[in-house]
Amino acid sequence: MSDVHFMALQTGGGSLGGFLGFAPLIFIFAIFYFLLILPQQRKQKKWQQMLSDLKTGDKVVTTGGLRGTIVALRDDYLHLRVPPDNLRVEVSRGSIASVSTGDEEANAGKAAK
Repeated sequence: MSDVHFMALQTGGGSLGGFLGFAPLIFIFAIFYFLLILPQQRKQKKWQQMLSDLKTGDKVVTTGGLRGTIVALRDDYLHLRVPPDNLRVEVSRGSIASVSTGDEEANAGKAAK
């Protein structure tokens, strides 16, 4: 047998080997998708839904730590009434970290007593 023929026989089964070379990369991407990307997308959708459901009277906490009650809503910002002096502060919608409605506050107060 010639050397060219022998080399062709050695590299002939390369199609299966090429797939097996990429299989670990595909597996790693799948793990990253299910453990990192998908939960982050769900969290982002939940946060966007929370921002779209804001209404006056909701008690909110901003990412900066301000706690207050919504008194006015605009397209991209809202006005908070911040105790104890009923200071009125304008913050962007994107800075809202969490919301608790008045009903949740009343139920929590009854449960504590």
